[in-house]
Amino acid sequence: MRTFGFTAPTSVRSALDRSNDSSAYLAGGTTLVDLMKLGVLTPRSVVDINRLPLHGISRDERGLRIGALERMGDVAAHPLVRTHYPVISQALDLSASPQLRNMASIGGNLLQRTRCGYFRDVTTPCNKREPGSGCSALHGENRIHAILGTSDSCVATHPSDLAVALMALDAVLSLRGPDGERAIPLREFYRLPGSTPHIENALKPAELITGVTVPPLAWARRSSYLKIRDRQSYEFALASAAVALRLDGDTVVEARVAVGGVGTRPWRLPAVERALVGRPRTAATFEEAAALADDGARPLTHNAYKTTLVRRTVQRALTELGGAR
Repeated sequence: MRTFGFTAPTSVRSALDRSNDSSAYLAGGTTLVDLMKLGVLTPRSVVDINRLPLHGISRDERGLRIGALERMGDVAAHPLVRTHYPVISQALDLSASPQLRNMASIGGNLLQRTRCGYFRDVTTPCNKREPGSGCSALHGENRIHAILGTSDSCVATHPSDLAVALMALDAVLSLRGPDGERAIPLREFYRLPGSTPHIENALKPAELITGVTVPPLAWARRSSYLKIRDRQSYEFALASAAVALRLDGDTVVEARVAVGGVGTRPWRLPAVERALVGRPRTAATFEEAAALADDGARPLTHNAYKTTLVRRTVQRALTELGGAR
């Protein structure tokens, strides 16, 4: 790890003033420190933001509000989250390990970098790490890589479970930077790789995520998160599904479906949602809707299995949540 400067401001304004193109913000550090040790990230200065007033979990008529510095474990266990948005609690509980969940922040989780091995190996070409160098995964080992939203420049999957749940619920991020405060829907925050995979999101220079707002959605009480992975704990998703259903008797009135582990960003499935609305909550309905989950997929040599896996993951998540008749 290279030497770097270190500061620990106590106000957001001071943190913004100390940030520049060669600095990095430090919250839980569960991603940043790893990448600095590997030489993937080499900031000249680190700005510790843990003393900033970016905490709190509350719920009112505007929805659920979560401060960016809240720890994953605390949010997962909070009664407001568990009761009103179980999909968020479940996504967090299925992330990382208890030790990491007790350290990692909500904002940091949403900004974590891909687990693509080529991105983390500085001896191999990677357009996300070094623009223009090439994508080693296209013709290399790509079993865990994305099948949705890929390009000829990058096929890395987005790693966050929480982001998938928040994508399904139409969450909005609060940001603050040198130019002031702004809000941006999560669906607009993450960028497709295209020809610029190193630009992963809509953050401007020095901007901070200050919080997350999940809109009021009474029927989100009926929501869940299903994660399929190689082992039961401390593993990233091969495919995952965040689902929420509003039922009127045995009829699906509204639906939210997003998937992870298969896309270059958290992937919303509007075609699946439309296929559910107005239909009875039967096994046939869920199977037919889930068959659309891999629309637009571009499988590679080693990850073609994900086209079937994501369909079955969505079908199982819907069936278990909806109580198919």
